[in-house]
Amino acid sequence: MKILAVDLGDARTGLACCDRTEYLASPIGVLHQRNLEVVAQQVAAAVTEYDAGRVVVGYPLNMNGSAGPRAQRCAQFAEMLRGLVAVPVVLWDERSTTVSAYGYLNETDTRGKKRKEVVDAVAATIILESYLNYRRNHPEDEKR
Repeated sequence: MKILAVDLGDARTGLACCDRTEYLASPIGVLHQRNLEVVAQQVAAAVTEYDAGRVVVGYPLNMNGSAGPRAQRCAQFAEMLRGLVAVPVVLWDERSTTVSAYGYLNETDTRGKKRKEVVDAVAATIILESYLNYRRNHPEDEKR
């Protein structure tokens, strides 16, 4: 099944999608939008365009596991998205994914404007890879 991942940001939202075998996760773009409702509509359109069977929304918990304002915003977004799509929408712990994305971009020497343009899509790809690894290692957890 194809799965779409979302790294929700204030001004930019990264998207990634995997292939039907759930093996290869790839960045598919960045939405430049601040309005949460518009972002939800754009993500819903991407679900249709990519024929995704599930959406994974990054859930940025605090390091102690509590849900701060950013995590609450992502939960609100996920709930909004559930009203727009007919596929499951799950929240996925994404602590430190943006830091990891910057690490990957440092390794590939991606700098300046290009870096700013792709970091959110790279973060969405990292979220999706983490989710796919969990699914491979926990096949009994059908809700995920």
